[in-house]
Amino acid sequence: MQKIMIIEDDYDIARELSELLENNDYQAVILEDFKNASWEILNNSPDLILLDINIPYVNGEVLLKNIRKISSTPIIMVTSRNSETDEALSISYGADDYITKPYNPNILLLRIGAVLRRVNCNLGVLSYKDLKINPQKGVIERGDREIILTKNEMIIFCCLLKSKNRIVTRDELMTELWNSEEFINDNALTVNISRLRAKLKSIGYDNVIDTRKGIGYILL
Repeated sequence: MQKIMIIEDDYDIARELSELLENNDYQAVILEDFKNASWEILNNSPDLILLDINIPYVNGEVLLKNIRKISSTPIIMVTSRNSETDEALSISYGADDYITKPYNPNILLLRIGAVLRRVNCNLGVLSYKDLKINPQKGVIERGDREIILTKNEMIIFCCLLKSKNRIVTRDELMTELWNSEEFINDNALTVNISRLRAKLKSIGYDNVIDTRKGIGYILL
């Protein structure tokens, strides 16, 4: 179970976030010692951090910079500030995403899932049956055969792989691609899926991406 740390000084909001996360199969930890926030983060080793900008003792953006000096843990800024400057600063300081309050809980969950999948996808070589997947190089190998995927195709494949045997909705895929700064519309997603299927078929993996009509896709 992936652990998410909530850094939010409004306890009611923090509890609501905690319940939302735990109801969706995450382990939630609420930061209580804001004075020693960096130490608490290291001590808890979360998989992702939800960080508010307005917190006691240190501004959230400053804390973000401090965290980035010691950790690459993915961070999503969750704040009531609706400012392009704050968003630009947060991203430049190392935030992985930025969402403003009030937010749709389902959108927040999609953003969390997208960031976690993207981080996991960048960790190194992955495997699927007898395939070796190298997201950094953009290639999939089967023995001495190799296919080269575009950035979008690799993101889609990694999303499906990380959720193997579970349906990944089209909205989830679109969010993942959007979070990677790749603009893609609904028709383009269909085209990318078709190209990915064709490339997998060329190395002997036909019909491994199944369409669930009206919902999304599943990697079998």
